Parts: sequence; C-alpha cells; structure tokens
Amino acid sequence: MDYFEYTVTGFAEYEAEIVMAQLAELGFESFSETPDGFLGYIREDVCDADVIRDFLDHLHSSQRIRYKAEKIISRNWNAIWESQYEPVTVDGKCRIRAPFHDLIPGFLYDLVIEPKMSFGTAHHETTALMIHYLMEENLTGKKVLDMGCGTGVLAILAYKMGAADVVALDNDDWAYANACDNILTNNSASITVIQGEATNIPPLHFNLIVANINRNVLLHDIPVYANHLAENGILLMSGCFEEDLPYLQPVCETAGLRYVNHTIKNNWMGVKFIR
Repeated sequence: MDYFEYTVTGFAEYEAEIVMAQLAELGFESFSETPDGFLGYIREDVCDADVIRDFLDHLHSSQRIRYKAEKIISRNWNAIWESQYEPVTVDGKCRIRAPFHDLIPGFLYDLVIEPKMSFGTAHHETTALMIHYLMEENLTGKKVLDMGCGTGVLAILAYKMGAADVVALDNDDWAYANACDNILTNNSASITVIQGEATNIPPLHFNLIVANINRNVLLHDIPVYANHLAENGILLMSGCFEEDLPYLQPVCETAGLRYVNHTIKNNWMGVKFIR
C-alpha cells in the first residue's frame, strides 16, 4: 500500500501538536516529530491532496511554515528485513525470530515470523508493548481477538499462551496472506484468520481484544470492540502516542470501558481498559 509523506516545518513544539491533531482528522495515520516540525503519513487511497493543501496553505498565510509531499512506494519489506533483521526478545520470555534463525532454547515462547509486506515483528515499539501486555494475562481457555493482526504475531502468541479460540483480522491483502502463512509455520492452524474491517468481527464475546492499529481507526472502532467484549473482558490498544490518551479514554468510558493503566516505549503507548 502506497503512502504520502508530508514534511511540515516552521512550528514551535506546542503548535506542531495542534496541527498534527487536525491533520489526523483528515486521515493521517502517524507522525514523526522533527526539530522544527514533523513528518506526517497518509495512505494514498484516503489522501485528498486538495483538502490538505488548502489546510496547509491557510496555515502558511498566517505563519512561517513550509511543507512538501512525497509519495512513498510500497517496498518489499521482506527483502529489507532479511538483510537487516535480528531476533527480538521481549521481557526475556518471548523471542521473535525469522525462519532462517536457529532456535535457541530457554525462552517460554518462540515465535517464527516472516513479515513479507506486513506489520508486526516486535521491532516496532507498539508490537513489543502488546506482547508485554499479553504475557501479563492468563489466557488459558480464553477467547482472543487480534484486530489489525498484520503478521499474526499477537494472535500466535495468544494461541501459544493457551487461548481456546483466537481470531485474527486485518483488512490488508498482504497481511491476511502473511498471517495465514505464519500461523501454519507456528503450528497454530486452529486460529481463524479473517480479511475485513471491524464490521466483520464474528458474533462472539471475547475475553481479550488486542488492537494495534492507529488512533483514527481506534477512535472509530472502540464502540464495536466494547460490544464484542465479555464481562470483565480486556481491551489492549497501541499504534498511538501518549498524547492520544485524552482522546481515547472518553470514548472508551462512554462505551463502558474502564481505564486500567498505560505503558510508554519511546513515546509510543500501550493502554489497557477493562469492561
């Protein structure tokens, strides 16, 4: 999937945060701060260049900002990954490795993940945060839903932790195929993989839902997640920043979910709510 990268400069830090929040409303999925501004990323299929240009031009008329847009072509992340990847260990208990890495005994969970063009190897802070949270739970006999599953790494971990029913769901073609492959590689064939959106969640009540996506999708889908949680069910979310919590928490509380705690890793946030 192709993205546009917008480079926006000329802001003080507090000003940049306000503009990033406004751009998020226009469909931007993520941002990376720079010394005098930020980089913003938006999928090509949801990018309305005219609307974004009008918004930024309006800012430019009153402030000394500059911006430029550059298309980022989807790359073969698998080839890049194979040339650079080292196994990842989370909390000394879970090791995520590629098929070409040797098994090292001594880890509670050994996951073999080949990402192809999907997200989820635990190199990124959000995946590592979700793995950390998952390993704090007792999943034996539980029903687990992995929203935006990417490589399927979180669904596979839940299965290896003893979850009785695991559903992995993603709307991306590559992610769906990749998750299916990785699930077979990890002898976890009973995991159900679905390609679709939150509206395609099976009519079940889950004991735990993990959603590692982005703030806009989370805000839209939290009520759906809440409706699919069993009593005392847990919602774990990441793919967002600590400054996103004031946006997420009221939506969760309106949906009947109670804040438990959150953890930060390089400004990325993992957060836990309970029904």
